[in-house]
Amino acid sequence: MESKAVVLYADRLPMKGIVQPGPHELYQNPRIAVETRPLGDLDPDDIRVEMIYAGICGTDVHLVETNPNTGYIRCSAPADIPETGRVLGHEGVGKVIATGSHVHNVKSGALVAFESIIVCHHCNECRSGRFNQCRNARLLGLERDGLFGTMVDVPALLAHDIAQYVLTDQDLKGMACLEPAGVAFVACQNGQVSEGDVVVVFGAGPIGLFSAMMARDIFGASQVHTVEPIPFRRKLAEKWCNQTYDVEDFLNNCPKSVDVIIEASGRLDNVTRIFRRVNANGRIVLLARSGGSLEIRDVDHMISNAVTLTGSRGHLGGAFETILSLCRNGRLSLHEFVTEVVRGPEGLADILGSPERILQENCKVLASFQDLLNH
Repeated sequence: MESKAVVLYADRLPMKGIVQPGPHELYQNPRIAVETRPLGDLDPDDIRVEMIYAGICGTDVHLVETNPNTGYIRCSAPADIPETGRVLGHEGVGKVIATGSHVHNVKSGALVAFESIIVCHHCNECRSGRFNQCRNARLLGLERDGLFGTMVDVPALLAHDIAQYVLTDQDLKGMACLEPAGVAFVACQNGQVSEGDVVVVFGAGPIGLFSAMMARDIFGASQVHTVEPIPFRRKLAEKWCNQTYDVEDFLNNCPKSVDVIIEASGRLDNVTRIFRRVNANGRIVLLARSGGSLEIRDVDHMISNAVTLTGSRGHLGGAFETILSLCRNGRLSLHEFVTEVVRGPEGLADILGSPERILQENCKVLASFQDLLNH
């Protein structure tokens, strides 16, 4: 059995002077290929899935982009790119065609969407229920081959049966966005967004927009302000925000008091520049990875006002179940940020070769495998 897949190659050359280099200090010269790869025997804990839709994440874009100042890839999220290449992709939906001998939670023929964090279940964090911080976590599509293929093998524990939530193709597209929606949901939880809050979201990519949508419609924020330099994405954000801004416009006209900042752009200097606008008991949530540093100049303001600064990683701990319930009851529409659908591995490879097309003209880009698999 074979799969046609999108595979990333890169040269491993650790940056000098870095003791524990991240991927953005480790890999150079990224290259994308579309390859037909054989699938071996199915692992007892895995399921084999015919992909229907797969989504491009900003992390995927950062894996194929290089920093012009360093020559290294932009991705600072945990990643392992072996000499044999890494199949990308960690968002999507598909149909199960086979199950491993140890698999009992998923049946052949099921429609499934996927989590992307493979946890160990035995470290202290897992045993404490903090799965997003698993000490031995491996990331689908970054540290294990992912979903950008016509047929893929995935740990069964990542799969959620979505058949009851899917009546139309639009629903399928929405379910392909379940993972980034889960990340945004957890970010709102970590920011303790609640009724009456004034929320500022930096970045109107998919996770930023999901954060804005949920802050207002699910968590009850009284005002949501989104900051985004790209006009297309700023226009898309208007439906879920009280106000949208270009960066400099916001810095000159931002609310006088902000309860929650959700940083989903990777431009950490924006947080520094409005830090003194954060209200007493305000919360700052850092989502986007850039490999950059955050400078806090107003430590006295932070101390006096009990401002909380937290990182937010992942979507585990019940986010998927809550989001699916919200979708079933008409509270969320996950498909609304899908702006383009490309065709299969070739379409994925083509658009990943033109990152500006993703960033300037789109929000969530999906690849469709349906016509390739006769669904």
